[in-house]
Amino acid sequence: MSEETPPNEKSAHFWATVKRFVGEFRPHRTPMVITVITLFVGTVLTIAAPYVFGLATDAVFAGYLSMTTAAGQHAEEAAQARDQQSSLGPIIDTMDVVPGAGMDFGLIGKLVLVGVAVYVLSSLFTFIGGRVSIRVVNIVMSDMRARVEAKLHRVPLSYADRQRKGDVLSRLNNDLDNVTQVANENLQQIITGLISFFGVLAVMFTLSWQLALIAVASIPITGVIFALIGVPSQRQFSRQWAATGELNAHVEESITGIALLRVHGGLPAARTEFEKSNREVYAASLRAQILSGSIMPSMTFVSNLVFVAIAIVGAALVAGGAITLGIVQAFVWYSRQFSQTFGQLGGMASRLQSAAASAERVYELLDAPEETPQTDVEPFAPSHGKIEFSAVGFSYSPDEELISDLTLTAQPGQTIAVVGPTGAGKTTIVNLLMRFYDADSGSIRIDGRDVRNMSRADLRRPIGMVLQDTWLFEGSIRDNIAYGNDRADSSAIEAAAQAAYVDRFTSQLPDGLDSMITETADNISAGQRQLITIARAFVSEPTILILDEATSNVDTRTEVLVQEAMNRLRAGRTSIVIAHRLSTIRNADVIVVMDKGSIVEQGAHDDLIAAGGLYASLHAAGFGEE
Repeated sequence: MSEETPPNEKSAHFWATVKRFVGEFRPHRTPMVITVITLFVGTVLTIAAPYVFGLATDAVFAGYLSMTTAAGQHAEEAAQARDQQSSLGPIIDTMDVVPGAGMDFGLIGKLVLVGVAVYVLSSLFTFIGGRVSIRVVNIVMSDMRARVEAKLHRVPLSYADRQRKGDVLSRLNNDLDNVTQVANENLQQIITGLISFFGVLAVMFTLSWQLALIAVASIPITGVIFALIGVPSQRQFSRQWAATGELNAHVEESITGIALLRVHGGLPAARTEFEKSNREVYAASLRAQILSGSIMPSMTFVSNLVFVAIAIVGAALVAGGAITLGIVQAFVWYSRQFSQTFGQLGGMASRLQSAAASAERVYELLDAPEETPQTDVEPFAPSHGKIEFSAVGFSYSPDEELISDLTLTAQPGQTIAVVGPTGAGKTTIVNLLMRFYDADSGSIRIDGRDVRNMSRADLRRPIGMVLQDTWLFEGSIRDNIAYGNDRADSSAIEAAAQAAYVDRFTSQLPDGLDSMITETADNISAGQRQLITIARAFVSEPTILILDEATSNVDTRTEVLVQEAMNRLRAGRTSIVIAHRLSTIRNADVIVVMDKGSIVEQGAHDDLIAAGGLYASLHAAGFGEE
């Protein structure tokens, strides 16, 4: 199971995660500058349009007042006359009224056309900026997805052992898809929202500082709302995506092991586990959505209160002649825009919290330790295959030693069989030899060179492996045999297939070696899969051979062919055979018996039987035999 950071600690990393994600766009400065400039122009034009229409409103109202006042009067005289008749005198004082002039339809028409043109240009620039931003986001996310996939090839086996495959797949798919979707939908809104916020704020203070203060009063209220709702919401989103990873891990395990679940009656338990994980996802998602969903209504309520206050105070200022009716009209729009910006930011807050939780899970994977490449070692190509374990000690965890003072030598061409109970440390020997893990003490040498003084590529190149868990990919049998050896030509592949008896069953297939293997390789038998992996080892022409549980999962019908292919493959090669079936290793040059991380016996089969130790006990009990 993966080691998850507690959600309350992860939520504290929100801004650090956002800052890191923003840094992903740094290599794409040019398109980002284009995005910001076009969206800036579009937003500024959007802000300017209400002011233009406010001027048109003033022109209409001034025309109306002009039509209702006597020609020849000065504006001051008209205002005094209006004061005596009504309360419009202060309004006339603040407007450019020419008594008796009537409506200036030319000016009004020009202002309306200018306003429409401003809106058209605003839409055009916003459209261009949006298109560029979407392209940039998809490039960034494509690069990030490639980095994650490449990272999986560099992490040590210890990381893979600690993680559930389903959780890793969830980070690669669900979390990255969530970040991509949120970035695509919200990058443009974030840029326009920030520009609109500061732009509208500046215009409002320019038009009327009194009304602007009313609008600004909503900012601290909004901050309190986000602190009370947004922070807990982020914690729930972290829990949601962690639970989703666990759910995916369970589903992946259930699908890959569906046959075993059915055979052993494990479906009810698997269903119970699924329902438990599903409930955790549901509960975390519900809490996250309820909390985040309440942000927008709360901000809308605050914006409505601000709108009412601006309308009342604005009417009073117009009546007192402090501002014009057109300014109030524009200000009402600006206050709405100001509130909508907050509303958009509030709506984005929940999505950004979800994306930040996903991005943090992705960055956890990207920050995982890697196998350190060794560039300061001289090239080395083992040619003899002598293997020496000298006083090797190792533990997966500091408080539990697994291998203790292990000393073992395999001479060139010799077959060493390693047997012992489960947990004795047999597979760990292979992991140490391949440097999937490094020994805590002692040394491991191949042809006299310490494996820690060899590059991993040089170390692993001359080693062939045939494992119990055969790994085949969707493709032709030919391509599966040649996997990992680009230099293998058709003749080498066909020779390997013949040596491993693969040709025994491919000759009966319509397409022979070009026959396709399905994604799960369920169209061939377990024994046939084993033969293909043996052929793969033949193609690589290894100096050292590792056979881990190589025949413990092979059908009886093919076992004879597998054993003969193994014997051919081991000929002239140093081989380490790890098996639980003692019948498969009777002819080994040396049989090493392990228990609790130490070698307790070693020798030939007959000698170990005669000694009457652990090996004899295992043999008498029919160890590993059906």
